[in-house]
Amino acid sequence: MKKWIIGILSGVVLIVGAAAYYFASQEETMTAEEMETTRQSAEQTVTEEVEQFEKEKKNPFGDEKAGGDLTDSDYQQYIHAMSHQKVKADKKWTNYVIHPERIDWLLQHTASSELQHGDTYTEILTRWKNDDYSHAVSDHNTIWNLQNGNVGKATGLLTEQEEVQYIEKHQ
Repeated sequence: MKKWIIGILSGVVLIVGAAAYYFASQEETMTAEEMETTRQSAEQTVTEEVEQFEKEKKNPFGDEKAGGDLTDSDYQQYIHAMSHQKVKADKKWTNYVIHPERIDWLLQHTASSELQHGDTYTEILTRWKNDDYSHAVSDHNTIWNLQNGNVGKATGLLTEQEEVQYIEKHQ
């Protein structure tokens, strides 16, 4: 009788395990084409936003602050929010989609502003301008530390699919 109960329980565990595996493997994944389409759509949307901001005499982030008036705090906020698209972190409170016009605008003003950490911002933004996000975790955490962050430290890079899903969700 004991062997019979153990046999039935083992069978139930196997069936439940197989069902769990099946449903987990059915998780929706995006094809490379879908990811590229989503990425292009996001870039087009941000381009349109930036153009609208320009017409409204705003900066590429939609704020009224001129480039020459940016403070260390402003740079940290903008870079930190853009980095969220690239990194894994427990908490992410702000988001700006990374866009060439935003990067160029920030870079354009690092030299003309009196910034305590201007070299750091220039280094990060120059890498990003060259599509080098391999240091995005340390870039995020460098800015996060300058902001005295205590929650939301970056722990790794998002995969391409995770990044596209993040952009879709927060655009």
